[in-house]
Amino acid sequence: MLEALKYLGPALGAKVPDAGTLWLAGLYVALALGGGLLLASLLLFVLKHWASRTDTHVDDAIVDLMPTPLRLLGALICARFVLPLVGLPPQYRSPLSHGLLVLTILASGWVLVKAVRVFEEAANRRFEHADAEDLRARAVRTQVRGVRNIADFVVFVLTLGFALTTFESVRQIGNGVLASAGLAGIILGFAAQKTLATLLAGVQLTLTQRIRVDDIVIIEGEWGSIEEIRLTYVIVRIWDKRRLVVPATYFIEKPFENWTRSSSDLLGTVNLWLDYSVPVDDIRAELKRILDASEHWDGEAWGVVVTDANERAMLVRPLVSAKDASAHWNLRCEVREKLISYVQRNHPGALPRIRADVDQSGA
Repeated sequence: MLEALKYLGPALGAKVPDAGTLWLAGLYVALALGGGLLLASLLLFVLKHWASRTDTHVDDAIVDLMPTPLRLLGALICARFVLPLVGLPPQYRSPLSHGLLVLTILASGWVLVKAVRVFEEAANRRFEHADAEDLRARAVRTQVRGVRNIADFVVFVLTLGFALTTFESVRQIGNGVLASAGLAGIILGFAAQKTLATLLAGVQLTLTQRIRVDDIVIIEGEWGSIEEIRLTYVIVRIWDKRRLVVPATYFIEKPFENWTRSSSDLLGTVNLWLDYSVPVDDIRAELKRILDASEHWDGEAWGVVVTDANERAMLVRPLVSAKDASAHWNLRCEVREKLISYVQRNHPGALPRIRADVDQSGA
């Protein structure tokens, strides 16, 4: 910094201070940075001690997420406070003060971003022991994540805007552009209407909660769960661990299936085409034995009915219930396999077949 000051003075047409003044100014600024760092560290130490004695989640999240940005902001604020007192000429002090101002604005934006993370972490910790079927916990996590995405975008834009307006050239350009802001706004509105629609769709998803984190959905023929809800898109985790990235507008404009909109427990059916000779009561009794021995059945609902028939076979439909989508899928597969195995062992003649009369006459 001292070497830069030696070359900065002549460039600005100012008299170069003697080396002692430069070293003293640098020492004061360094001490101010160190003092701010020490003060912020002391404050964090006190907060950490306080957080260990309370049951609240906010102070724990602050201690975990905000030490680095708070230390940086504290050091920069102290340096800006001390800089006017070090005795540097205005030609040297102004660019240094401007640089510290820009860094302080950026550090403040970092602190605000981390503060949003603190809010999210505190809300998540409150429900960290909630079950997957806890709809209120999933709703809160979804809302908090949506608010975080919006807040991150706003903080980024404001921080960048405040930092740029500290430059005189940017302000002059802004004054020139402001005269044609109406026309530019109309042009940008037409050009960015799809982007704006996507942003508004993300906000609407957060507020209306058509989908929540961990909801089970069927979209584009794929079965999966909602993994992330961002401001402009949604990530769906497919059952085979693929990820389907869907624009937020999709969930506003197109129909989709949400299996856990009102509750996480599900009813499922298994379709079996069997011959008319099969005893339906035997299938019903076997289904009850399978469900009683299964770890996936929640004990709520079950049954067997014949829902269709044609000239070849009848459609036997066992109905089962499960506590969540994963257990629902596994239970349906288990019931299907074991009932087919039961029919093969005990009623092999009841499997679907084609009947025909053979003409054994002389012809």
